[in-house]
Amino acid sequence: MKLHELKIHEAHELLKKKEISSSELTQSVLGRIREIEEKVGAYITVDEDFSMAQAIAADKVISEGNIKTLTGIPLGIKDLICTKGMKTTCGSKFLDDFVPPYDATVMAKLYSDGAVVSGKLNMDEFAMGSSTENSAMKLTRNPWDLSRIPGGSSGGSAAAVAADMCLGSLGSDTGGSIRQPASHCGVVGIKPTYGSVSRYGLVAYASSLDQIGPITKDVRDSAILMNAICGFDGKDSTSARREFPDFVSAINNAGDNLKGIRIGLPEEYNNAEGLDPDVAESVKKSMKIMESLGAEFVPVSLPNTKYAVAVYYVIAPCEASSNLARYDGVRYGRRAEDTEGGIIGMYKATRLKGLGEEVKRRIIIGTYALSEGYYDAYYGKAAQVRTLIKQDFNKAFEKCDMILSPVAPTPAFKIGEKTGDPLTMYLSDIFTLSTNLAGIPGISVPCGYSKEGLPIGLQLQAGYFCEEKLLKAAYVFEKAAALEKRKPAIK
Repeated sequence: MKLHELKIHEAHELLKKKEISSSELTQSVLGRIREIEEKVGAYITVDEDFSMAQAIAADKVISEGNIKTLTGIPLGIKDLICTKGMKTTCGSKFLDDFVPPYDATVMAKLYSDGAVVSGKLNMDEFAMGSSTENSAMKLTRNPWDLSRIPGGSSGGSAAAVAADMCLGSLGSDTGGSIRQPASHCGVVGIKPTYGSVSRYGLVAYASSLDQIGPITKDVRDSAILMNAICGFDGKDSTSARREFPDFVSAINNAGDNLKGIRIGLPEEYNNAEGLDPDVAESVKKSMKIMESLGAEFVPVSLPNTKYAVAVYYVIAPCEASSNLARYDGVRYGRRAEDTEGGIIGMYKATRLKGLGEEVKRRIIIGTYALSEGYYDAYYGKAAQVRTLIKQDFNKAFEKCDMILSPVAPTPAFKIGEKTGDPLTMYLSDIFTLSTNLAGIPGISVPCGYSKEGLPIGLQLQAGYFCEEKLLKAAYVFEKAAALEKRKPAIK
């Protein structure tokens, strides 16, 4: 096995025994990036000198016997998480020269554990999209089939992990942007409970929905990264002031069965529109595996799920229109030159040239919904229905420990297949949006392959701050399912 193919926990054991060095590991990852980046397009920024300097520093720490779980491990970072001294573009031409003067809290935590940053990963512009086709920087392709999308908006984060271009990554999830690309790329992605991970230094898209989380090669690695990034942060007013469990210890003690676990099956998902037969079959097989492990399936109802897409596409654009008002060429962003019409003309020209079509579409929707006379009819009503969606989950979790569903209705689709139809594109997040609206955690675990050999993911959702429960169940399922070991053949 080549070093860049290692999982985080495998690399950690070798580093601890001093059988490899972080410099060798990082060189292997950087070599892999040089080898296939032109085909996959996962990275926006790679600074080899920066990465190697961190790796050398990690080797010194290891030689002194102070190794932590992430010491010397190369990780990729979605390009909307602020990194001091390294560009943070948010996939937008508007910020193509922005170098943050500070680190996001999650970066400070990773650095504290000795992690190495392999680079910044491609994404839909300002995290707005379900395919990573909306990046203003480049196109990211799915490593399993280069003619297909990797999912979005954390497409670069998922593609890089699947293609062994880093050992793990961080993404952000506003409506499924970690879980959906993880599903399409055959890796594990977890969206933590809102407030579990600090959003300080995360460039905001929709503040009440955004959440940073890990994308990894297996469930154990997700637990490792969750240990590193969860926790209260006084710099984030929405950060949860509570103690978090040791997620690695939790899966170590998970056992090998799911006895006593009740898994809810929402009746509203039975006849979900556009569900691909291969996805339905893989989920059904997974249920049989879980049943054989002792899990009990119970019917539950999420009656307001049918409104989730509509509610999301009112609330998220409204918050986006507010958050992105700062990008005017004065406070933030590259200013258009030689404009006419005074300061208003400069604003117009700057935002017209600087922002992509999907971003403009969502700003217009949000601005309209928040305008005088429409606020109560749109944003106010959407907020009320959001509360009903939360109540649906609370009632469901009185009957079950977690809820099972597909992650996405289809495997990864062809590049360009849905770009002309935004509404169809929005429906690709139909199983994931309500998790963010409710603020609960959800995890995507690989559960099979389509007839065309494309990965398919299974989603488990649980109540607030029940990530420990999710990781344990996902870990037991992952071991029992023992999916055929496949690697994407990147040609």
